Amino acid sequence: MSRLGIFVDRKTLSNAEQLGALIRCRDVAENLGHNVDFLFPVDINKIKKMDALFIRARTDPMNVTYVAARMASSHNIPVIDDPQSIQICGDKINMYSHLIKNHVALPKTVFLSRHDLNAECVTNLFAELGTPLIVKEPSTSFSLRVEKVNDVESFIRVARRFNRLSDWIVVQQYIESKYDWRVGVLDGKLLYICKYTIPSVTFKIQASVNGHIVYCGVESVPPEAVPPHVIQLGIDAANAIGHGLYGVDIKNNNGDACVIEVNDNPSIESGEDDCYPRVFEQIVHHLLPA
Repeated sequence: MSRLGIFVDRKTLSNAEQLGALIRCRDVAENLGHNVDFLFPVDINKIKKMDALFIRARTDPMNVTYVAARMASSHNIPVIDDPQSIQICGDKINMYSHLIKNHVALPKTVFLSRHDLNAECVTNLFAELGTPLIVKEPSTSFSLRVEKVNDVESFIRVARRFNRLSDWIVVQQYIESKYDWRVGVLDGKLLYICKYTIPSVTFKIQASVNGHIVYCGVESVPPEAVPPHVIQLGIDAANAIGHGLYGVDIKNNNGDACVIEVNDNPSIESGEDDCYPRVFEQIVHHLLPA
């Protein structure tokens, strides 16, 4: 009987939706004949006793989750997310470079060094990419440190703030839309699709507005209701990163789909999988094939 370790932290378990998803995952794995252990950071040395590891805490190359992934990988234990995927997706420069190399459709994207941050350069970026522009700090996650700017002055102010954390920033063309497609991909195959409806008070799927966190609406969508080129773009983007589990965010404006980003450790707790009841079964089978 195989042992599946599910790596969590207190923040994961403090969210009722995430806790419910973890329980569903555990029940699925046990019904398939596996033992399941929930592992906290303090239990990290137990990873080498597992037959597979599923990380369900925030992943980051500077986080203990990356250590957990490396430990599993060093012991040849199948792991989601694998350390390479965490490294790539945890750095937007790295992630977009992989997508560009593999000819995946993106908004117009520029990497800007702090040494090139000046009024003339920024003026040229507005001329090339349009107004407004999206500015991202490379280590951003959950829509943090992503800003929309409309003029040179605000661009430089935001960029200088982001440069406190990184020598580089990502500058992108703004693509207006009322929702994002989220295409879940596992090992190059479609896992689920949902629609994230952008709150009217922001342009992001999650934002702080007047001191309150505003979240997007989530609607699980069957594959036949999704444009085929959106599904294929999601799979192509995931394959440009690796062979693990990814959530690909796509905007499809006037039929021209483009990838906004690829997320490792994607959310599967807010109804993303309502139309896909076998999501956790497929993940467990991937980690612990019969």
